[in-house]
Amino acid sequence: MRHLRLVLLLASAAALHAEDGSRLWLRYDRIADEPLRAAYARILRQVHLVEDDGEDSTGHGSPTLRAARDELATGLAGLLGSAPTITVDQVFHRTHSPSARAAGFDLRFGPGGAVIEGSDDLEVLYGAFALLREVQTRVPVARLRLDSSPRIQRRILDHWDNLDGFVERGYAGSSLWDWADLPGRLDPRYRDYARANASVGINGVTLTNVNADPRVLTAPYLAKAAALADVFRPYGLRVYLTARFSAPLDIGGMKTADPRDPAVAAWWRAKADEIYRAIPDFGGFLVKANSEGEPGPQDYGGSHADGANLLADAVAPHGGIVLWRAFVYSPHDANDRTKQAYNEFQPLDGKFRDNVLLQIKNGPLDFQPREPFHPLFGAMPKTHLALEVQLTQEYLGQATFLAYLGPLYQECLESRTYRPGRDSTVASVIEASGAGGLSAIAGVANIGADRDWTGHPLSAANWYAFGRLAWDPALPSAAIAEEWVRQSFSNDPRVVQGLGAILMASRPAVVDGTMPLGLHHIMARGHHYGPGPWVDGGRPDWTAVYYHKADAEGLGFDRTAAGSNALGQYAPEVAQAWGDLATCPDDLLLWFHHVPWDYRMRSGRPMWDELCLRYQRGFEEVQAMARQWDGLQALVDPERFARVAALFRQQAEETAVWRDGCLQYFQQFSRRPLPPGVPAPAHDLAYYEAIDLRHMPGDPSGR
Repeated sequence: MRHLRLVLLLASAAALHAEDGSRLWLRYDRIADEPLRAAYARILRQVHLVEDDGEDSTGHGSPTLRAARDELATGLAGLLGSAPTITVDQVFHRTHSPSARAAGFDLRFGPGGAVIEGSDDLEVLYGAFALLREVQTRVPVARLRLDSSPRIQRRILDHWDNLDGFVERGYAGSSLWDWADLPGRLDPRYRDYARANASVGINGVTLTNVNADPRVLTAPYLAKAAALADVFRPYGLRVYLTARFSAPLDIGGMKTADPRDPAVAAWWRAKADEIYRAIPDFGGFLVKANSEGEPGPQDYGGSHADGANLLADAVAPHGGIVLWRAFVYSPHDANDRTKQAYNEFQPLDGKFRDNVLLQIKNGPLDFQPREPFHPLFGAMPKTHLALEVQLTQEYLGQATFLAYLGPLYQECLESRTYRPGRDSTVASVIEASGAGGLSAIAGVANIGADRDWTGHPLSAANWYAFGRLAWDPALPSAAIAEEWVRQSFSNDPRVVQGLGAILMASRPAVVDGTMPLGLHHIMARGHHYGPGPWVDGGRPDWTAVYYHKADAEGLGFDRTAAGSNALGQYAPEVAQAWGDLATCPDDLLLWFHHVPWDYRMRSGRPMWDELCLRYQRGFEEVQAMARQWDGLQALVDPERFARVAALFRQQAEETAVWRDGCLQYFQQFSRRPLPPGVPAPAHDLAYYEAIDLRHMPGDPSGR
């Protein structure tokens, strides 16, 4: 066993920074509590970094170990306000062999100081960030002990960034990647991006949009991607690329992209070889095919398995994987769009290569404010399955609304699928799908070139929560929110409790204020911002009326056996519970049922009254969050306070538009008065229908 002797020279003082959100949760500000700071200083007078001599180890001069050293030096100097010399002056032996545990780290404290132990340098780096997190969140000195391993192997951020800098469904400015300057100039923010990801255990990044541009696979762009990979590598962040299925035609000069053509297979093998020469630790391909106009194997009479296996065979010799997205739907299937992915993929169970993961959205439609879990998670026991969630708030008010999505991710991960033969939660399914170490979770990034990275000063909480839950899906989302507040704002109990409560209330406020009781896909056309229950015409499954089915009888999409029978795609235990009006949760009622306007809800109110009061409650919840935020003014920096206060005012205004526009529209079907407590809309229906927003960020149709 080789042990590393590292000397950490801590800087004398933390640099001062404007509170613009650019430091994210890695602020490392000095601990004001003198006794607590002194207690930490005593126990952290020495830090020992211990790495096993595993086959992946690169020595104590490795860039990853230097990154761990630098992070500890910067972080502890800032937090403790002093500059002690920390040396490794004692040999520590592992108490168990690396093969006896999953990849992870062991953080412990003793008379000789702090010990961070891992089987390779990346594990040591993760342990270094964990130590800094424990100190930043003021974990009592006596409890500074952690043995942690990731439960999901591939923890990936998917960027929907185009090569021209436009970010599809991005609300935080242009792309972080400056393709024009790459590979010659490397923005310092690339390293900060890698640091932030490593601090929460994210270990992969897909650089480009799933609506893929084949040019990213050409030599000039591979050189640019390789330059990013060089920056990311010390932080354990692998690069992935999106592959356009028609690339052999687009950039290869071939006459076909048929997956069953040997010449096409040879082209992809050669392309994979070229990529791995440029990026030796390339993660693999993410593919969107035969969906929303993207080319795919079905164009040649092949199946999704044919297409995925073609690319999987190309990257397999290099240890690469293929993430094949299950987000598919056809304009020619008028029955129920939510059923189409199951119908296309479930019959292919067991037909994918071992290095293919089927990447499935959390719900069967499209990142709505609330959806049931996707039925494929309970229906493909012979296929590796990966979960895809969205950090960017495409349907949740974008960067204007506050919506902490940790509870949404947790809600999906904890859903029981009743999958036979295995543990049945979505979390356990995607973990169990990784037999042989192949498991994955992906999050569509909310990151852009804005100084605060995510467009809203509080939206970085979603980036943080995704990383923490990707490492350990069992972490409570409320505890994650508290961690983020303590590191990003303050350890003052008033801020921790107040802002923590705001975060936990934020997603329910968006659901109530926009699409309550299981309503879905009733947003405005194209840019997806603001209400649009009246949207009709053109392709049916891109309209709102296709989904809400409002008529004189009631509201909602009947997905029981009497309707589209989408419930038939779930296990009998799930279908029985959700298929009965009496046992279906209120939050999914209109997703699965066409409910009469006068149906008596659990509250005892008619459905119409409940719908109206939910919209009103959403508006009042935003007002309550704004008041709570105002109460923190003296405890929060003025820059971020003012920005968040302004956004809450805008969110309240927009939530009132949602309430008034939707209730005006649905009232023409219900023909019932608004219940007490719900104010009359400020304008008539024609006013809301005439709202025409232009040049909205992230909208590909408005470019």
